[in-house]
Amino acid sequence: MATKQPTQPPAPPTLSPERDEGNAVVLERRTQRVQPPHMFQVVMLNDDYTPMEFVVFVIQDFFGKDLETATQIMLKIHLDGRGVCGVYSKDVAATKVDQVLEAAHKAGHPLKCISEPIES
Repeated sequence: MATKQPTQPPAPPTLSPERDEGNAVVLERRTQRVQPPHMFQVVMLNDDYTPMEFVVFVIQDFFGKDLETATQIMLKIHLDGRGVCGVYSKDVAATKVDQVLEAAHKAGHPLKCISEPIES
C-alpha cells in the first residue's frame, strides 16, 4: 500500500504569464527551437567479386538514381574503394543498408554497404 499519492511532473513552460494595466494575465508564446535530425550517408564498399552491372542496378533500384549517375557512383566505388550512394536520416539510411545487403545476399554477391554519420 502506497503511503504517498503520486504527483504529476511539472509541465515544461511554453507560455510566460505577464500582467497588463487591468491586472489581467497576458500569455506570451515562446518559440521552441528544434534541431534538425542528424544525417547519415549510405556508403558502398568495393570488392573484387560483385559485378559492376549489379552495383549499378542496386544504386538505381534502391537509391533512385538514373543510369548515368549510378554508373558514376559505381566507378567511384571501383576506383576509390567506396562511394556515397545517398544521404538520409538515421532510420532511412539503416533501411537502405539492409535492403542492399539483402539483395546482394539473395543474388550471391559479397557486396558490402554501411551507413556513417555526416560530421557537421
